[in-house]
Amino acid sequence: MKASKYARHEIDIDEPSYPECLLDLSDPPSTLYVIGDIQLLTPGLGVIGARKATPYGLQIARRFAGWAAACGVTIVSGAAIGCDRAAQLSARDSGGASVAVLGCGADVDYPAASRELLTDLRQNCAVVSELPWGSPPTRWAFAKRNRIIAALSAAVLVVEAGLPSGTFSTADFALDVGRDVLAVPGSINHPESRGANRLIRQGATPVTDVSELGDALRQAGLAVDRESCDAVVRIGNDPLERALIADAMRPDDLARLLDCDIMTVARRLGELEMAGMVVRYRDGRYGMNSTA
Repeated sequence: MKASKYARHEIDIDEPSYPECLLDLSDPPSTLYVIGDIQLLTPGLGVIGARKATPYGLQIARRFAGWAAACGVTIVSGAAIGCDRAAQLSARDSGGASVAVLGCGADVDYPAASRELLTDLRQNCAVVSELPWGSPPTRWAFAKRNRIIAALSAAVLVVEAGLPSGTFSTADFALDVGRDVLAVPGSINHPESRGANRLIRQGATPVTDVSELGDALRQAGLAVDRESCDAVVRIGNDPLERALIADAMRPDDLARLLDCDIMTVARRLGELEMAGMVVRYRDGRYGMNSTA
């Protein structure tokens, strides 16, 4: 389970290089174990969400995390399967930085599905844990690591969460240390969106597009590079992609929804399928590719 050895750091709480933002916690880690660039351990955007994410959740995580990372904001998450991993992969694909906080040793590849992501982050960004090298994953450690994700974030974005959900602990930690909590609204018919919708009802800032995310990031004190933002090719920005993020559809249904001819829709679907962004199901419907 061990990863290749990159730059390792053991940072005690009384050392100058210890991340100042972690001191906002009532119980900051006494020692931080880091592989990678410790300069990245300043407040960024925490992106969290369901492990059993829907295609909607995965695509939204990719869109917002990729956009923010391309704007110069570090994406902080837990490398878990689902929304976390999708967000961090998108951050790296956009050329941005990401920090993974683990509930095991920073040198341990867990979950196994995130091995390539963790290897990349150790080499080019950072992987963090409060547990000593080689520590195996444990349930209690994952609950505790959520407070580190919150403290390393100027704002935490909840992409998708059901009820009950461990995502709420990260949101609670964020509020405890004075961080902003953002949430992406979802359909009232989907159980996977009930958690995020409840957070909005409780006062979290709703985020429905990148302009709202940019406003929220600036409100949280993060510098957003507008020129970089304008240069980003944003996932899900055209109407056809937005329709498929919501639900899989047949070409003729898409054409009626978008009020355009079937050939235009078919051509665009072909382009997206070639790019690996959409898949065609056996029943003739198309949907966004949910693999991350």
